[in-house]
Amino acid sequence: MQKSNSWLKLLPVCLAAAGIVSCSSLSSPGPGSISRAPFGKMPDGTPVDVFTLRGSGGAEVRIMSYGGTILSLKVPDRNGKMGDVVLGYDTLADYLKESPYFGCLVGRYGNRIAKGKFTLDGKEYSLPINNEPNSLHGGLKGFDKVVWKPSIVASPEGPALALTYVSPDGDQGYPGTLSVKAVYTLTSDNAIKLEFTATTDKATVVNLTHHSYFNLAGKGDILGHEVMMPADRYTPVDATLIPTGELVSVEGTPFDFRKPTAIGARINQDNEQLKFGKGYDHNWVFNKQTGQTTRMARVYEPTTGRVLEVFSTEPGLQFYSGNFLDGKLTGKYGWVYNFRNAFCMEPQHFPDSPNQPSFPSTVLKPGQVYHNTIIYKLSVQK
Repeated sequence: MQKSNSWLKLLPVCLAAAGIVSCSSLSSPGPGSISRAPFGKMPDGTPVDVFTLRGSGGAEVRIMSYGGTILSLKVPDRNGKMGDVVLGYDTLADYLKESPYFGCLVGRYGNRIAKGKFTLDGKEYSLPINNEPNSLHGGLKGFDKVVWKPSIVASPEGPALALTYVSPDGDQGYPGTLSVKAVYTLTSDNAIKLEFTATTDKATVVNLTHHSYFNLAGKGDILGHEVMMPADRYTPVDATLIPTGELVSVEGTPFDFRKPTAIGARINQDNEQLKFGKGYDHNWVFNKQTGQTTRMARVYEPTTGRVLEVFSTEPGLQFYSGNFLDGKLTGKYGWVYNFRNAFCMEPQHFPDSPNQPSFPSTVLKPGQVYHNTIIYKLSVQK
């Protein structure tokens, strides 16, 4: 850690006054480089910085300390043309004003908890209701709305940024002081590797994930993107998007993506589950051992040839088709974000697991270490 902090102190002298530049003295032992620049201040004066990671494979990702948010992700298409494939804003002020979780780290609990309540070790806990009638993505001030402490870490895989945050006991109603570390690494094969670890001093529930909105074409809707997910079951939901507790076969349903299928192929079918979510906003279930890293999704965009592969140690994957984007938000490059202009792939434990005894447990106890690895790999198909 002392080595990392000494690198961090060198950052300001390596920045050009005009903006972000690559700084060779910050290059990690592996390929690539990382640089730092100010991005604004919080209302209380806390500074927010942006880190630019450049990999030897040609990708560039910008991450800010507020929410651990990916601001941009630039990768080549099949012709070598660079393009930004995630939604977001140009300024910190826009993120503070209104953001549907663009590019952020999500916690303490990704997805929904029914009616904002759960019982652990015989005690009931109440959480803020921010997605009526449920609690969503950690509450009113989840991990997406706090400033994380950054440091540069050495990695042979490529430039890496570590972000840490300590969530106090009772934060948003959750028990235990939770110490979290999230490490982003941009690898030489154009993958963003996100590794979470966490510990607690009291039994609690934890479900951390990432929430980038992807559009591999960099414009328009995502209905032509082709999705493959090797999952033969999913968790159906009620009208408030809380799982019923069942694990249902995807066979013969619009939720069968075991073969590559365009997002728009069946999204408007007369199906109760699709009506509940206004499209896809569901958790797919994978047959895997706990902690095993597997490929959970492959998304192909035909016009650019860009491919996104999602790998994770998590048992479930929430696939969301941007159904609540409604044209009221204007993001980077003046793009007005309309209905289904992006999709999210959120590896995670199942929604509402604290209230579903048959689901894999999300309980973390003192002495245990929470681990979660998510990899978003970008490539092209010729």
